[in-house]
Parts: sequence; structure tokens; C-alpha cells
Amino acid sequence: MITLSTFYTFLTVMAAVAVVVFVALFFVDAGYGKFINPKFGPTIPNRIGWFLMEFPVFLAMTILWVLSGDMFEVMPLVFFLIFQTHYFQRSLVFPFIIRGNGRMPISIMLMGATFNTLNALMQGGWIFWFGREVNPAMYSLDWLTSWQFIVGLIVFVAGFVINLHSDYIIRHLRKPGDTRHYIPRGGMFRFVSSANYFGEFMEWCGFALLTWSPAGAVFALWTFANLGPRANSIYHKYESEFGEEFTKLRLKRMIPFVY
Repeated sequence: MITLSTFYTFLTVMAAVAVVVFVALFFVDAGYGKFINPKFGPTIPNRIGWFLMEFPVFLAMTILWVLSGDMFEVMPLVFFLIFQTHYFQRSLVFPFIIRGNGRMPISIMLMGATFNTLNALMQGGWIFWFGREVNPAMYSLDWLTSWQFIVGLIVFVAGFVINLHSDYIIRHLRKPGDTRHYIPRGGMFRFVSSANYFGEFMEWCGFALLTWSPAGAVFALWTFANLGPRANSIYHKYESEFGEEFTKLRLKRMIPFVY
């Protein structure tokens, strides 16, 4: 039986690894998307890669929900549905609306799938088991009117919408047959060069707040550790490719007015 102490140790290790990953990604670009690199090994089509990378967390979280014995208790169900909203879109919608014929290294897919499975254990462990022990108030219907839940839900929904809208802008940068590269414009791209990453980071900050959980906080940390350095790489790629056309926009990398 896993104890609360063991669970906290798991979260601590995951947070420490996130810091290592954050530093490492400033020196090595993860070899997918704009930075596809043969050194990461054999590749598979992007659509398959994204599905295989994102679906494990959706599946694992569903299994944990079923095993919890509290499938229809209101607050765990609400947290579960909020979490799964993102991963339903990310695993069962996003991969199938990607344009182009890009590829993803199998190694990147496997690393992503591994983290996603571990993240399901973090979030599911808190929501279905340990959260009740640490913060019983979170399982009362009164939590729905708490400032943490209300503010967190607003932040999550805003981030989800920003993420979807930014992905839409990126998908429609080119017309069929066009091979040119373009600077994304509109929406939150008026403020940052990686607006889709900003939206996703907002989502998980909101989720950490609405669940008031250390597991959610570790996931938000991981999100920034993964996307922050990549946003920096994308910024410099645009800077190199577009020169003054890009720099005159005076954009931040990922977080408006901050980074």
C-alpha cells in the first residue's frame, strides 16, 4: 500500500527531475516539430506520435477513476472531468487535425508517454486518494464556491481557450501547397511568440489552484520546465529567420510582459 509519505517523495522526485529537464532543454532542443533532428532516431507520422504520446494519460486517469471506488462522488468527478477535457482534446482531437506530413521521433514519443503516465499517477493519486487525507474540505460541495476553485477554473478555461485558438492560428498559417514560413499573428501572439504554450501553462496553473494540490503544482512546474526553454528556442529561431520583421514586434517568449 502506498502511503502519503511515499506519495510526497514521488512528487519531490518529479519536481527535482523537472528542474534538471528545464536546465537541459536550454542546451538540447527536443527533436520534434520545428527542431526535428535525426539524432533522436527513427520517426513515425506526427498524428500517430501525438496520439501515442498523449492518450496514455487519458487512459491511465480513466483507470484510476474507475479503481477509486468513488466514481460518481461530485468533487473528484468534477476534477476528473476538468483534467480529461484537456486530454480528450489533446489525444483524440488534436492529432487528427494536424496539417502537413511532419514526423516525430519514437524516442520523443516514448519519453512523452512515460511522463504522461507518471503525471496521471500524480494527479489521480491526489484526486482519488491522498487529497482527501490532506484537505478534506476539497471534497465538500462547498469547494465549488471556494475562491481557489472559482479562480482556478477561470484560469484553466482561459488557458484552454488560448491554447485552442493559438493552435488554430498555427494550423492556418499556410494555404495548401504553400511551403513558406510565417510569424504567427493575432490572439495572444500579439504578446508572445509561443502563445499556445502560454495557454497550456495557464491551464495547469489553474488546475493546480482549483485542486489546491501539490500534485497540480508539480505538473505546472513540469509544464514550464518543458515549454519555457522550447519557447526560448522558438523565439530565437524566429529572430534568426525573420530578423527585424520579428524583433520589431517586441514580443515576449511565453508569458506576456514577463518572459
